[in-house]
Amino acid sequence: MAHLVRHRTPTGHAPRPAAPAAPTAYAALRHAVWDGDALVLHGEGRLDGHPGERPGQTRVVLELRPLGGSRRAVRLRTVPRYLPEATDDSAQTRHGLDWTGFTARLDPAVLRPRAGRPAATWRVEAAVASGRLLARAPLAPHWCGGGEYPPAGWSGPGIHLAPFTADGTLHLTVGRPPVRVDSCRARPDGFELRGTADGPGGGPLVLRHRDTGELIQTQVHWQDGGFTAVVGTVPRPAPGHWDPALALPDGPAPLLLRHPPHGPGQLPLPGGGSVLQAKQLADGRVQFCVRPAEPRVDRISPADGAFELAGEFPGPADRPLELVLRHTGDGRERRAPVRPAPDGRFTARLPLAPDGPDGAPRPLGKGVWEVLLRPAGPDGGHGDPVRLHPAVLPLLPARARAGDKSFLLQRRWHDTLIVDSLPVLSAVERSAHRQHRLRTDAYPAARRRPLRDAVLYDVFGGRGYACNPRAVHAELARSGPALEHLWVVEDGQERPPEGVRAVRQWSPEWYEALATCRYLVGNTHFPEFLRRREGQVVVQLWHGTPLKRIAHRMPPGWAAADGYLERLGHEVRQWSLLLSPSPFATPELRASFRYGGEVLEAGYPRNDRLARPDRAVAAGIRRRLRLPPGRRVVLYAPTWRDDRPGPGGRHALDLRLDLAAARAVLGRDHVLLLRPHVHVGGALPDDDFVRDVADYPDVQDLLLIADVLVTDYSSVMFDFAVTGRPMLFFTYDLAHYRDALRGFTFDFERWAPGPLLSSSEQVVAALRDFDPARHRDAYRRFRARFCPLDDGAAAARVAARMLALGTGR
Repeated sequence: MAHLVRHRTPTGHAPRPAAPAAPTAYAALRHAVWDGDALVLHGEGRLDGHPGERPGQTRVVLELRPLGGSRRAVRLRTVPRYLPEATDDSAQTRHGLDWTGFTARLDPAVLRPRAGRPAATWRVEAAVASGRLLARAPLAPHWCGGGEYPPAGWSGPGIHLAPFTADGTLHLTVGRPPVRVDSCRARPDGFELRGTADGPGGGPLVLRHRDTGELIQTQVHWQDGGFTAVVGTVPRPAPGHWDPALALPDGPAPLLLRHPPHGPGQLPLPGGGSVLQAKQLADGRVQFCVRPAEPRVDRISPADGAFELAGEFPGPADRPLELVLRHTGDGRERRAPVRPAPDGRFTARLPLAPDGPDGAPRPLGKGVWEVLLRPAGPDGGHGDPVRLHPAVLPLLPARARAGDKSFLLQRRWHDTLIVDSLPVLSAVERSAHRQHRLRTDAYPAARRRPLRDAVLYDVFGGRGYACNPRAVHAELARSGPALEHLWVVEDGQERPPEGVRAVRQWSPEWYEALATCRYLVGNTHFPEFLRRREGQVVVQLWHGTPLKRIAHRMPPGWAAADGYLERLGHEVRQWSLLLSPSPFATPELRASFRYGGEVLEAGYPRNDRLARPDRAVAAGIRRRLRLPPGRRVVLYAPTWRDDRPGPGGRHALDLRLDLAAARAVLGRDHVLLLRPHVHVGGALPDDDFVRDVADYPDVQDLLLIADVLVTDYSSVMFDFAVTGRPMLFFTYDLAHYRDALRGFTFDFERWAPGPLLSSSEQVVAALRDFDPARHRDAYRRFRARFCPLDDGAAAARVAARMLALGTGR
């Protein structure tokens, strides 16, 4: 019989149970909007480690505490609100938090200061409960919109409520201001202010320069408690911000606007170059600024796949303007023309799916895009942020769709216009919690279902319809058996051709396809959780002949830092077949991936159309790119540098090519296509000489039409060699790249099929006067060694072997 033993402490007493750790609460204000005389607050509140999957599972009460402690706290009850974004933003896998949203309605009258006090300020906290657990947290601001800058407003008989954030939490200042401005209108000589003030009247209007303290006084006309004042353009005030106040018997009083400024908000100053601007700040105060003109939108209209904007920009009109959308992460740009209107106004169409370099509409990629206005052309500069007139702030956020994507027109920093391109996956689908369930539950369950005769294609994680998988699909669709074709798409950037079903990456249908498609065909890494099934064929087509070392052949440190090599080791074991483009590449790919399975030496399917070019297809590509006839097409396609981090998790753009010099020498009879590696971020110029083709869906199209290639160490050299056309190599950092950064798999200087050039001047000169005959023998040796199988039939060889594996042969 077993004996029950009670463990004791050295003193002979049983240990006391540890006190449970106090829960940690989180609360945030996501949006605020006025509804009549009440301010409606939409937010979220949760306890870390506790679920909020059902209504009432998490409860939130807002506690408004007066600063100074002169009154009791006011408790504001909330109503639960469905908010799947809360689960997504939490980035945790354990619990769903879809019902941790809340809505509260605040009547400013309950916060009015006591008699004799002009205003009271309250700090807002959230008491969050789950079961018997309770914790408090400050009500933090959201990153944009009405949660970042909640709107000020008026209620009842002159009660003003101004929300603001201090020390990371929402505060509310409530009171009856002694001065109320009813209108702010532009006149030829300045801005006229009309309003009322408590008491018998007062003295002048005083403007104080925020930085220097300089004071300017202007006369005020008082009558029966009302006043009229003009802030004039003459004499010209000093540049900067000017805060106005009325001189009253009890002291200076700020000016709070009941309504946004009416009419033009920017008046040109004498002498040109600057304007006097009337602004309404987030707390409702009026402010005057002397500064260069800035674009300000005062009308927003939704349109099909776009927003129509109209506003004022009384700046110089000596050259055309363009609307610029710049991604705040990686810096890429999209541009649209601006239509000038009379009296310093403009209109513009803000496209949500602007035409790409191939002429096809392509939705703005996910993330936040700045909206700028600048002069068109290569020297247009950075651009001016587009501001919002106070009258249109209540219209935001405005939602619209383009293709499969949704967009929010939003604001930051109170009045700066932005576009938030939302992910294609819904908040429910993309949360870490749901993704964990899909990976651990849905995917294993789907693996128990029968395999279907279907092919799932993936190009660079859903980036497009391109590369080797595109050529294999075309071959299977033309001559193969009856198969269902599915194509992985990410962020709605590409639409596969007719007869192919798009599958959103990370969606439930994507997990199901990975588990049930008989054939998985990709040109980059497969997901690390993939487990190849019995009878399933995983075909790794890869995407380039290795000149630079990759994977296990890279210098120590670059590939191993984030566990990449460990994940690669698991992935490689899932491959049924690895494609090699040449006998040279086979041992390099085996060693790089440490792969011992079947390798098919067949050439690259994507190069079949370079080996057998179709003139009509090439002419169509040139038309889509709007290339002037008769111009020599130069494709500049450099690779990235691992030691140059850039914006948005990409690598820094460093063209090293003097585009102005190239334009001066080559601009009359050349066109330069700029195609940096997809790992590179940053904005590129785009005009009549330089074309931004970074987002062109398939680089093979560009290789097909290019008359000459300029690259450095990119594997596009092996593809372009199939065409037999000239190549130049801009190798300004050859020794560093070869000896310290990446290293080469062969003696590049010996085998290069064109000149190695170390300066921009040499590149431009070579493009002007290049003689291919000098490198004919080197080019021939290069093709013989690296491209012996690119004969136009590689796709057929790959498709045949893939189908044979699928039938057990």
